[in-house]
Amino acid sequence: MKPNYRRCISCRQVNLKQEFWRIVRVFPSGKVQLDQGMGRSAYICPQESCLQAAQKKNRLGRSLHGAVPDTVYQTLWQRLNHGDRQDRI
Repeated sequence: MKPNYRRCISCRQVNLKQEFWRIVRVFPSGKVQLDQGMGRSAYICPQESCLQAAQKKNRLGRSLHGAVPDTVYQTLWQRLNHGDRQDRI
C-alpha cells in the first residue's frame, strides 16, 4: 500500500500525513475544526515557525477558502507549547 503524503501550507515541506496537524472546514456547515470530519483540509507542521507564518499570512484561511476563528489558532499554540508534536490533533 502506498503511503499518504501531504504538504505543509506554511513551509511547503512534503511528509507523511501522520507528521502533520490537520485542520478541516467541514462540509456543509463550513465550521473549522481540528482533525475530525470530511471537507476541505489543510495540513501544517507542528513547528513554531510554520504556525507563526500560517497565522501571520492567513495561509489557513486561504487554503480552507474561509475564515479561521482565533480559537483554532489558540488550540494549535496550546498543543505546540505542551509538547504534543508527535500527536495529531
